[in-house]
Amino acid sequence: MNVEPSPPDQPGRVQPGRVQRGLALLVAGSFFMEILDGTVIGPAAPHIAADFAIPAVSVNVAITAYVLTLAVLIPISGWLADRFGARRIFMLAIAVFTLASVGCALAMNLPMLTTTRILQGAGGAMMVPVGRLVVLRTTAKSELVKAIAYLTWPALVAPVIAPALGGVLSTYASWRWIFLVNVPLGIAGFVLARRLVPDVRGAAPTSLDWRGFAMTAVGVAALVIGLEAIGAGSPDRALVVVALAVALIALGAAIGYLLRTPRPLLDLRILRVATYRVTALGGSAYRAVITAIPFLLALFFQIGFGWSAARAGLVVIALFIGNVAIKPTTTPMMRRFGIRTVMLTAVAASAACLVGIAFLQPATPLPVLLVLLLLSGVFRSIGFTAFNSIAFADVEPERMTHANTLMSTLQELGAGLGVAVGALLVGLGGPVAGAVGLGGGADQPFRVAFVLLAVILLVPAIEGLLLSRTAGDKVAGRT
Repeated sequence: MNVEPSPPDQPGRVQPGRVQRGLALLVAGSFFMEILDGTVIGPAAPHIAADFAIPAVSVNVAITAYVLTLAVLIPISGWLADRFGARRIFMLAIAVFTLASVGCALAMNLPMLTTTRILQGAGGAMMVPVGRLVVLRTTAKSELVKAIAYLTWPALVAPVIAPALGGVLSTYASWRWIFLVNVPLGIAGFVLARRLVPDVRGAAPTSLDWRGFAMTAVGVAALVIGLEAIGAGSPDRALVVVALAVALIALGAAIGYLLRTPRPLLDLRILRVATYRVTALGGSAYRAVITAIPFLLALFFQIGFGWSAARAGLVVIALFIGNVAIKPTTTPMMRRFGIRTVMLTAVAASAACLVGIAFLQPATPLPVLLVLLLLSGVFRSIGFTAFNSIAFADVEPERMTHANTLMSTLQELGAGLGVAVGALLVGLGGPVAGAVGLGGGADQPFRVAFVLLAVILLVPAIEGLLLSRTAGDKVAGRT
């Protein structure tokens, strides 16, 4: 990698080259911290509530505040990197995230915890998108698959191990440790960032598109609130309807404005690039489904099978094993068969695994169950890597900031959408099971939900089928 010096008023110029492993691992580590902190608090909610002398359900506001801040502030991360430099913003983000983690651990009441969680979200909103932007700008197209492989594992691993980690720390130590574990990681990341992150910038940025930011922020905030309300144990129907209506109106207005203005906050015209669109749209649907699977499995085994939380959590770890075991072969696989073929195979196999999970019974031999979950983890890892690898294959360097910012926003919403959709499908599963004569057992709503998740995978399947057979061949090293 060659970073050329430039005058203060000119952006840093970077000659893309081989993937910088240290830089990619640093960004992957920050990504892992962000996702972990978005999900680890859930199992600790009863312990936090007991300390604060409040109902456990009240702790959800701290979870929502974190996700909401992430989703709202991600759209301006690219502008900040171009305006002030990627290294400066990335280091600031790590510092804010780490200090906010300390604040969370020291929180004496729910308002203080919620405030520090908002600060955590602000750090995460800058940390991951800016870090990934640096990796994309400093990596040649032919090396992009290797770089994406490093950036993919946190999204696969963190949602699976977070519930177990949160439960263990809060039960056997203190819930405060779920935040304190970030401190040594954050300090190490800050030190390494100064050494590893080049001060790259895009074209000289214009003033921030405040109008686009305001409309996008309102729409995204309303959407997140609506989705979080759907995923609640007892959804507030009025809140859901109002929030989703506001989201529809605000995002509709934002889309119209962003397509008209010459210098938008988010350049939606980048969706005309087919290889980018397949990840932005189909890939977001795929992310939503695979995010919902660990969430539903843990509940399915506890409510449907009558297992303990510990047993259910340990069995779900099979997904994690599958994710990790297949990872070294994904790049050679895409090079051998092409990204499109690997993507479609992963989507079809993931759907088949979901249907298989729907037919599991308490009497199913444990080895059979574990093999099925292992395979599900294998194919979710392959699919995730394929979608992420092809995303920026045909994006021009000068459009990378907008492409990365939009992708980060959509992926964050896709991850949040997964849990909400999973909860919604379980709610619909009861009436559907009764209507088709499946009975009223506690397990039936989950079985219907798994089948419906498989149906949702038609979206990424159709997007993938519309791609050229040679799509992404350059980044896969097939040309």
